[in-house]
Amino acid sequence: MELTRCAWANSSPLYVQYHDTEWGAPVHDDQTLFEFLVLEGAQAGLSWSTILNKRQNYRLAFDSFDPLKVANYGETKVAELLANPGIVRNRLKILSAIGNAKAFLAIQDEFGSFDAYIWGFVNGQPIQNAWRSLSEIPPRTSESDVVSKDLLRRGFKFVGSTICYAHMQATGMVNDHVVDCFRYQQLQG
Repeated sequence: MELTRCAWANSSPLYVQYHDTEWGAPVHDDQTLFEFLVLEGAQAGLSWSTILNKRQNYRLAFDSFDPLKVANYGETKVAELLANPGIVRNRLKILSAIGNAKAFLAIQDEFGSFDAYIWGFVNGQPIQNAWRSLSEIPPRTSESDVVSKDLLRRGFKFVGSTICYAHMQATGMVNDHVVDCFRYQQLQG
């Protein structure tokens, strides 16, 4: 019997794997949360498939998304990243990853972990939606508006409300699998 998935997930084997194992599963590891922040920011204006196809290159180029290492990148590393065809070579996005790493570390210092900070916006529990079709899923919500505003206030870049909502979906802060998707029930409670 074939599994029923969210319609967007069936477009490629990479999407199927990402959907079935990662998207919407609660993430509480700071380094993984930072990875998604960088990748969601890099995606701005592009398709998520572009970023997924470059994800391994990003992991290599950005030192496995170690925020301490990324925060200390200088002009030599920026030049190296701009020359790397395996990632999105956009100077503003690369510089934002470095600046966001610094802001990320400041949040860790203030809250003990980025996890404690970001999950505080949903009281530590995933928001459980009950969408019947992809067309019902909003591109942003009042919660993502609040997250975006706070991240921007803290110096983050490429964290508009739509990007923040994508981050919330990817890291399981919200369950946006459609109700007939097999992952919807798996991620309840």
